[in-house]
Amino acid sequence: MAGPYPPPPAGAEGNPTTPDYRAEPYPYPPGYPAALPPPVGYPTGPARSRAIWWVLGALAVVGALVAAVVAFGTVRTAGGSGAFTDASAERTIQNYLTALSDGDTEVVARNTACGMFDALKDRRSDLALARLASDAFRKQFNRAEVVSIDKIVLSSAYQAQVLFTMRVAPNSRTRNARDEEQGVAQLLRQGDQLLVCSYLLRTAAQF
Repeated sequence: MAGPYPPPPAGAEGNPTTPDYRAEPYPYPPGYPAALPPPVGYPTGPARSRAIWWVLGALAVVGALVAAVVAFGTVRTAGGSGAFTDASAERTIQNYLTALSDGDTEVVARNTACGMFDALKDRRSDLALARLASDAFRKQFNRAEVVSIDKIVLSSAYQAQVLFTMRVAPNSRTRNARDEEQGVAQLLRQGDQLLVCSYLLRTAAQF
């Protein structure tokens, strides 16, 4: 029974005719193949050098700022008595002055050894120097009390130079004695504590 659609027309050999797509070549654009476009060049010479130096300079500035922020944050956020604050510096210097006036040579030597006291195998010379420092201090003052921290100059996150004022009770044999004196102490942060590595009395010149 014939369908509603007529059969496709037969070819020369009786097969249905179909388009031969291989018979026609692919329509390439005119002039193909052609030469490739020239490569895109990168900036060379002075312009490129300047750009590189600008980038390196910016990176150096950023690195310096990061290092400064980290160092400043380390100093400011150090916890406990190891932070370089007016209160901790005053407490540390006062303990040292009290040890000098009381003749506590071990405390004096522990401070002036700058954190190495516990590792020393022979402490006799350190204790002898501490005794001399205590004797020299007691020849000047009967006692000394820190009344103010005048300036803290940070050398690093672990070292600081402190200018302070102390109220003193001069020895009766001391000439031109005053009620207040200024001193300079070199402080070292060792773990959770501060140490007085050195102490210098600023004696005013007499004119």
